[in-house]
Amino acid sequence: MEQILKKAAELYAAFENDANSQVEKGNKAAGTRARKASLELEKLMKEFRKASLAAAK
Repeated sequence: MEQILKKAAELYAAFENDANSQVEKGNKAAGTRARKASLELEKLMKEFRKASLAAAK
């Protein structure tokens, strides 16, 4: 679960950076990278949920 949290933090940092670049500078490529990172984060959060439920049992 620690690996999932570490990877999520890295992905969120990349997402935040790219999303800010899109909003503040109008960088279209950064928007694409931010959307990709958001999809990866979604998958990772599902993995975290499964691991968390397994640990709770």
